[in-house]
Amino acid sequence: MSDEKKKILVVDDEADVVDYLKALFTDNGFDVITGSTGKEAVQLARSEHPDLITLDIMMPDQSGVRAYKEIRQDEQTAGIPILLITGYDDPNFEKFISTRKTAPPPDGFFEKPIEREAVLNKVNELLK
Repeated sequence: MSDEKKKILVVDDEADVVDYLKALFTDNGFDVITGSTGKEAVQLARSEHPDLITLDIMMPDQSGVRAYKEIRQDEQTAGIPILLITGYDDPNFEKFISTRKTAPPPDGFFEKPIEREAVLNKVNELLK
């Protein structure tokens, strides 16, 4: 088994959320790269080939939903697990995003404020 650290791409337009997730993942042995827009999410997914992506939904420039679809539809990045982390306050959104025909459901869905242990458990499960 490789001792190489797994790389997580954290994308959120809220700097405090990015800082929190970066510290959480770094403290738990992961390498972290960050972005703040949907366009950056797609570009970094393609150039950095992370092992996992956390992606906000509502961002300037390009929405997280659009970035999610682009990442899922690109054969270079389609297999990267994606956790959606959002402050979007709609109880039906998880069902909506999970039933799109243009992209498979996300690997996880978390609302803000972030439940630290739940996110870490899901990340560790997906990166086994």
